Amino acid sequence: MQATQSTCLTGNPIDDCWRCDPNWSNNRQRLADCGIGFGRGALGGKGGAVYVVTDSSDRDTVNPTPGTLRHAVIQDEPLWIVFASSMKIRLKQELLVNSYKTIDGRGADVHIAGGPCITLQYVSHVIIHGVHVYDCIPGGQANVRSSPTHYGWRTRSDGDGISLFGARDIWVDHVSLANCADGLIDAIMGSTGITISNSYFTRHDEVMLLGHNDAYLPDAAMQVTIAFNHFGEGLVQRMPRCRLGYIHVVNNDYTQWEMYAIGGSANPTINSQGNRYTAPSDANAKEVTKRVETDESEWGGWNWRTEGDIMVNGAFFVPSGGELELMYAKATSVDPKSVGLIDQLTMFAGAWGQTRGNTMSVTYNGGATGGGSVTGSGGGGDSGYLGMVFGGGSYSSSSTRLDLVDLHPFAKKDLNQVEHMVAE
Repeated sequence: MQATQSTCLTGNPIDDCWRCDPNWSNNRQRLADCGIGFGRGALGGKGGAVYVVTDSSDRDTVNPTPGTLRHAVIQDEPLWIVFASSMKIRLKQELLVNSYKTIDGRGADVHIAGGPCITLQYVSHVIIHGVHVYDCIPGGQANVRSSPTHYGWRTRSDGDGISLFGARDIWVDHVSLANCADGLIDAIMGSTGITISNSYFTRHDEVMLLGHNDAYLPDAAMQVTIAFNHFGEGLVQRMPRCRLGYIHVVNNDYTQWEMYAIGGSANPTINSQGNRYTAPSDANAKEVTKRVETDESEWGGWNWRTEGDIMVNGAFFVPSGGELELMYAKATSVDPKSVGLIDQLTMFAGAWGQTRGNTMSVTYNGGATGGGSVTGSGGGGDSGYLGMVFGGGSYSSSSTRLDLVDLHPFAKKDLNQVEHMVAE
């Protein structure tokens, strides 16, 4: 993750804000000042203590063990949550994240997979950065704690990777997502003030749903920014599907879909700027857009526009509506970069260490890395179970170099065999 200033700058305003600082790990909370788009107000755990996750287990969802991720996220106070080492966390039930939390995977290889995953329900100011989320399944029919003073019975969950339910001021950045039972990211029930950026989506059907149902009017105020993401291998549709609200799709790289990329069903405003859309070889799937179960006499008035996008391999975007600047102003959240820069803007999409080629070498100058391998699902020893909580908002270990060789997580048959070569 370290680079010289001259080679580090990519034009990506989020990454350029913090990544070029060789001492970033001494001021992790600077990340909270680097947000863009409708979720730029998300504070996460800014100003709070740093909580170090030392235990990958999830043995008790009502009385979580100190040092586990579940114990960290349910606390009431702002916390900046980091990881003492690389780990795979298999959750027994949904991870109910409380307000004012940052989950910061920088400096470690963190996988949340194989169980129910992350839920943000009626909370605000959450940042999720630098983790892998995949193979998520439904949970429920169990008691789960959501704060130090409350736990309750959870009915069956959908199996989303990240579920937003009545959540606001949320930023998802540099997350790698794939293969969940329902959506990779779904935002419903009045969720708003959301940015989804620098993330890497693969191997999934219904990728992203924005809106509860077509008749749920509180979603008409939803504002979501989707920026600098890579939509890649094995995706089918919903990148996103928008029911209502104002959606800014800006500087993303769409390299594959089987049905369509961007869909809508209840008059959302969609502002597509500076994206690269590469159509599949299927001659019947070249259209980027899809109006779901509506006639042109209805959707012809919807405000969907393409501006500065590039269409590759026969891709085409069907615009609609008029040039109503007031409507598009509500769906504009960041100045688009030229689509000619799309490769460098999205080159680091996904969790840090994700590679699109066979090899990649990244240096983490500091950070919460203790080396070691990705642990077994739900494992974690008892040592260090208390977890480390640091005041002052900083935590760093000795400088560690990670050489990541063929580490695309979704190409591995056995993630537990992925090993990090850690040099002193």
